[in-house]
Amino acid sequence: MPVGVPVEQFTASSAAHVRLVLLHDREGKVLAVLPAAGLLDLNSLCQLAGRELQPVKAEDALRFFGQPALRTEAGQNQLLSLPMLVDTHCPASAWHCLEPHSGWHFTLERRPEHDRVQVGAFALPAQAPQQSVGISDTAMISRAVERFTGLRVQQRLDDLLGLPGLSESMHNIVRLRSNPDAGVDDLVPVVKRDPSLSAQVMGWASSPYYAAPGKVRSIEDAVIRVLGFDLVINLALGVAMGKVLQLPEDIPRGSIYHWDQAIYTATLCEKLAIKAQLEERPRPGLAYLAGLLHNFGYLVLGYLFPPYFSRLSRYIEANPHLEQQQVEQEVLHVTREQIGGWLLENWKLPDEVAMAVRYQQVPDEAGEYSAYAKLLYLASRLLRAEGLSDGPRVPVPENLLQQLELDPEQVRQAVEEVKAQAESLAQISRLFDSRT
Repeated sequence: MPVGVPVEQFTASSAAHVRLVLLHDREGKVLAVLPAAGLLDLNSLCQLAGRELQPVKAEDALRFFGQPALRTEAGQNQLLSLPMLVDTHCPASAWHCLEPHSGWHFTLERRPEHDRVQVGAFALPAQAPQQSVGISDTAMISRAVERFTGLRVQQRLDDLLGLPGLSESMHNIVRLRSNPDAGVDDLVPVVKRDPSLSAQVMGWASSPYYAAPGKVRSIEDAVIRVLGFDLVINLALGVAMGKVLQLPEDIPRGSIYHWDQAIYTATLCEKLAIKAQLEERPRPGLAYLAGLLHNFGYLVLGYLFPPYFSRLSRYIEANPHLEQQQVEQEVLHVTREQIGGWLLENWKLPDEVAMAVRYQQVPDEAGEYSAYAKLLYLASRLLRAEGLSDGPRVPVPENLLQQLELDPEQVRQAVEEVKAQAESLAQISRLFDSRT
């Protein structure tokens, strides 16, 4: 939600705050009204209306609610003459109406009453980001798989899921990434043995973003002089992950390209890790990798639950004020963070990365790796505010910069650097898509 009402207004305690959602089907537009903080349950709403409604695209909602005529009483009366679905939890008295995409809001003295208003229950209370409650992620993933695929989990979960494995060279890369004593001399032979990886490394080193002086003439030159050990390993792992799973087809409309978000987040996490003044400073290379893979569980959701992924996308579109994992918990009963953290742990990636991905929404639960999770949390929120990452605009907790010992001005400069480099970074991100 890069524009619109700040998300804190949608968690207001006032019962008078209601949210407007514009939906449509072949018959035309419908206006849904529900408590501002609630989750719109599309199944219940469609049953109430007897229609197959879906939310309009974010850009269409922005254009519709941005019309100057809606700032007039006549325009508001025309809007409220649309067929309306009103949740039973909305008050009968005055409403303070909010529309998240455009930021438009106005006060209505009383609830509209005309023959095209239907009242029914289609809003659910939005749950806070899930925290550890005594049940393992493996068990929760197993239950979700059983529920949505009809498969009984009678063997190792990773065998059942049928996820494609990593190549031999990628297993070697993972082992090097996990070995704190590994260096360039260990990495170069692994790269040379994989022709595809060799070509990619040469391509990265020659890209305008890294602006290497002179011509890059060899793998050694690319790794030692231009890219460095950490970056080659991290980019190689990102490419490997991109080849394991394709991007889902029916993603939320208007969302930012998955790998663009990944590399923006990785770059900002690395910059923030370098600037953090903690006694045990996060390793920039691992912070970069955590950022690169922070949303990988989303790809796995698309792989595991393709029949339900379109439904999930529509729910995310209908509830732009909520964290996406809150919607996933409601629709699929498992979140991208749970699946992503579990998978990275099973693939033997460093604990710092797996734990940061798993607990990026609740960083304090990451224990000794909480600094990495906090960097992810911070980078994601900062990028959302700039329209470079998906999700609601939420304020950064005041004490988070203090906990990471980050100077606010340095943080602002890091964000500005990523914004300035966004186009060049996006060129690199295309290497991660298995379809390219």
